[in-house]
Amino acid sequence: AGHDINYIALAGALAHFARAGQKPTPPLNLVGDFGGGALYLAFGVLAALFERTTSGRGQVVDAAMIDGASSLMTMAYEMRALGLWSDGRGRNLLDGGAPFYTTYVTADGGFVAVGALEPGFYEELLTRLGLDAGEIEDRTDPSQWEALRGRFAAIFASRTRAEWAEVFEGSDACVEAVATMAEAPEHPQLAWRRTFVPVGDTLQPGPAPRFARTPPADPRPAVAPGRDTDRLLAEIGFEPHQIADLRSRSVVG
Repeated sequence: AGHDINYIALAGALAHFARAGQKPTPPLNLVGDFGGGALYLAFGVLAALFERTTSGRGQVVDAAMIDGASSLMTMAYEMRALGLWSDGRGRNLLDGGAPFYTTYVTADGGFVAVGALEPGFYEELLTRLGLDAGEIEDRTDPSQWEALRGRFAAIFASRTRAEWAEVFEGSDACVEAVATMAEAPEHPQLAWRRTFVPVGDTLQPGPAPRFARTPPADPRPAVAPGRDTDRLLAEIGFEPHQIADLRSRSVVG
C-alpha cells in the first residue's frame, strides 16, 4: 500500500522539500498523485490516441506515480550529474537554499516569495530593497548565501506583506505576496483571467488548459465521496442487486 508521500519519497523528490536542517515537508499531494500520476496518465492516453492515427493500433499505457514523480525530477537529477546540485536539503538554487529564490516573513507575520534568479531581476530586487550590489555579499558565492539571506530577512521583516506588495507592484523583481487559498481568487490577475469560477456557493479553480475553439464547461459543485456511486455504477451497466451486493461486501462505499 502507498500514497503520494511514499511515491515521492522513493523518487528522491520528498527529500528536497525542506529547509537546511529541517525534516522534509509533503508538498500537499501535488507531485505524486496529480503531477506524476494523473497528468502523466492523461498525457500518455492522449499520446497513444495520437499515435493510433498513424499506426491504427492500440496499446497499454503504463503510468506509475513513482515514474511520473521521478520524471518531474529530471532537471534536478541532471543538475546533480553536472555537479550543480547537492543532496543536502535547502542548499541548492531552487530548493530554498539560494537567498534570492525563497520566502521571507514580513512584519505582520505574512510571507513574500522571491524568485529573482536572472541578473536583471536580481538588480531590480536590490533596487526595491534599497541595496547596492557592490556593498553586499556576492550572490554567486554559495558560501555567502547565509549572510545575504540574513540581510534580506531583516529588510523584509521591517514592513507588512501589503506594504511589500505595493513596493514591488509593477516591477520585474519577481517578488509576490504569498496568498492563501482564500485570498488567491481575489488577486487582480487571477480574477481577470477567471482562474477561479463560481461553483455553487464557492469559487473553485476553472478548467486548464483553455481552448479557443472548444472551451470546456465550468466544474460542477463538489459532492461528498460516495454520493454518486450508485448512479455511476448504474451508468456502466450494474444492476441494483449487484450494486447492493458490492455495498454489502464493502467493495464500494
